[in-house]
Amino acid sequence: MRTWQRRTPAQLGLRTLAWVVGAALFAVAWQQIAQQTQWAFVVDAPRAGADIASRMFPPDLAFLGELARPLLDTLNIATLGTALALVLGVPVAVCAAHNTTPSPRIARPLALLLIVASRSVNVLIWALILVVIVGPGTLAGILAIALRSVGFVAKLTYEAIEEIDDTPVQALTSTGAPTPQIWLYGIVPQVAPAFAGLSIFRWDINVRQSTVLGFVGAGGIGLQLNAAMQALQWSRVATILLAILVAVVVSEALSARVRSAIQ
Repeated sequence: MRTWQRRTPAQLGLRTLAWVVGAALFAVAWQQIAQQTQWAFVVDAPRAGADIASRMFPPDLAFLGELARPLLDTLNIATLGTALALVLGVPVAVCAAHNTTPSPRIARPLALLLIVASRSVNVLIWALILVVIVGPGTLAGILAIALRSVGFVAKLTYEAIEEIDDTPVQALTSTGAPTPQIWLYGIVPQVAPAFAGLSIFRWDINVRQSTVLGFVGAGGIGLQLNAAMQALQWSRVATILLAILVAVVVSEALSARVRSAIQ
């Protein structure tokens, strides 16, 4: 239970100054936003939104047959991208963990830099870059998902490696066990549950992220969504959104079941 303490005049002054600075920053930011906002569109937004919603219903359910392949492409992008991220993330995690890194001065900083770089760039930015490099299509989407996910996988994996109990490792080392056996019997059994859980969790995230990659030409159902929106075919847009919703709900249920089975 917290005990009440009287603030000193200096503490009250700093607290008041912090509130004043925060309010000033908010006012400046609001002024900048207000100057760049088209308020006529904001006022008209409820009417425009209601008009688009009315055009979406009823959904064009006959269009569902054309969404099977794009949905499959979306799931393939998420699955293969996640698998590639897992393969790339493990060695990065090993180099980043302080208790397994081969070089604390070189390998660990480089691995941490890769993790930060991967997590700092949005998946759509990766997709835009890769569409230019490898061309539009699902390959660009797979690589974008992988490059965005490898930092997530490596970060959580190296944190799990750093939190292992050193007793089995020390016992194996004292018996003269080679490095592969130390990993196989001392480290992997402790890290495997966390690694399996984060793999399923990342796949679930990637299913949702892969649905929008088509907006930049990286394949998946986003291509059909972008085309329908540009053609103002709002009933098809509603159908595509329903298909995405079903796919995301199924992937969420599947990942939750698998995570509960692992735990």
